[in-house]
Amino acid sequence: MATRRFLVSGRVQGVGYRAATRQQAQALGLHGHARNLADGRVEVLAQGEPDALAKLESWLWRGPPLARVDAVIGADVETQSLAGFSIGW
Repeated sequence: MATRRFLVSGRVQGVGYRAATRQQAQALGLHGHARNLADGRVEVLAQGEPDALAKLESWLWRGPPLARVDAVIGADVETQSLAGFSIGW
């Protein structure tokens, strides 16, 4: 089990990015959250199997149809066990 934090920039707020990320993460069996940051980016914290995290990272570069992703910065993080996948502000 691994945990990664992704910071996604571009046109990623107000386009359904967080909801689509939750749907994708749940389909991959991941736990964590997606939330808007004050600077216009979206933070995604995801926990699960490494191959599922890699698939999510690949998807984050595309996002939903109305999004325009300029960058995805990912880093491994240490955290406690997460449950579910939530959307926050």
